[in-house]
Amino acid sequence: MIRACLTALALVLPLAAPAGEPRGTGDLGVVIERATGSVLVVDQSDRAALCRVEGLGDLSHASLTFSPDERFAYVFGRDGGLSKVDILACRLDKRVVQAGNAIGGAISDDGRLVAVSNYEPGGVKVFDAGTLDPVADVPMGSKTVGLADAPGSRFAVATWDTGEVWVLDHSVDPANPRVTRIEGVGANPYDALMTADGRTFIVGLFGEKGLTTLDLWQDPPTPRRILPDYGRNQPDLPVYKMPHLQGWTLAGATYALPAVGLHQVLWADAATGQETGRTDVAGQPVFVTARPDGRELWVNFATPDNGAVQVIDSLTRQVKRTLHPGAGILHMEFTPRGREVWLSARDDNRVVIYDTRTYEKLGEIGAQAPSGIFFTVRAHRTGL
Repeated sequence: MIRACLTALALVLPLAAPAGEPRGTGDLGVVIERATGSVLVVDQSDRAALCRVEGLGDLSHASLTFSPDERFAYVFGRDGGLSKVDILACRLDKRVVQAGNAIGGAISDDGRLVAVSNYEPGGVKVFDAGTLDPVADVPMGSKTVGLADAPGSRFAVATWDTGEVWVLDHSVDPANPRVTRIEGVGANPYDALMTADGRTFIVGLFGEKGLTTLDLWQDPPTPRRILPDYGRNQPDLPVYKMPHLQGWTLAGATYALPAVGLHQVLWADAATGQETGRTDVAGQPVFVTARPDGRELWVNFATPDNGAVQVIDSLTRQVKRTLHPGAGILHMEFTPRGREVWLSARDDNRVVIYDTRTYEKLGEIGAQAPSGIFFTVRAHRTGL
């Protein structure tokens, strides 16, 4: 690859790939620039920015997902915007503002449908992945959170106001999905997680302690409460930021997850949901992210401790290393085989890259208030 040329041109953005020169997408990624409504397309191999795509609206709480061929990134903006970015051509392919306030989305397992979870007006809207034309509008009478794809052209989502989970099955008629509505999930779900096999939907609760799981192999799924007394006997600290359930880690047969309002990482048996231990950490954890081999967990924190990252040994459950990569570490993303980890340092306007074996800094990329980092390997993982 023409590394020197790409590096020199990284700031002259947007930049398209040279005409006629084929390239793959497997080592590409997208970095959200939350303050400027733009994204950076990055190259993992060269540890460099390729181009910037602008005009994506409010990305203050943005996420994205990829098409199955890894060419397109679907970016979900806080202002209700749904943007389709061509990361090979480095251009905004199409953008629609589909709601007043949105909170994430997902792509169906066949890559044909993109669904968006909305705060205002609530419910879920579904679009054609190719054209972004509307396909279905499912009102739910509530803000929705934790939207995830499930096998069989399905989506699962939790409702903040009514404490439910809705499963939308678009396999027969995409415009009129079959709806399974599960009540009694718990008070004020704030986020949710789909396990990698697409079987279990785990819902975090803001209005009460504990979590709820749903086995989507059941018909209909029945809510099962796990960790019902978690944190109940301890005085909670002020919650500076609710942790993301996407930061859960499955290490062997054990979940590791961020505590809410406590300086701890919680361990729980994946089969029974029973708590098996806690690890004290430097602050209130936001993401507890496993290296792809599961041998280590990397943890970042809410303010005022968001300049630190800690590494936990998954066997001993002890903190083995504390790093200070930069100011305002918002997100971490491992390269597909876990050799490197990329960290967004929002307040330093850079992405910092570390070797996960030596903990040495390998490089950095300038970015405008970066937040989420997403590599194209996510295109082939359920729930992402």
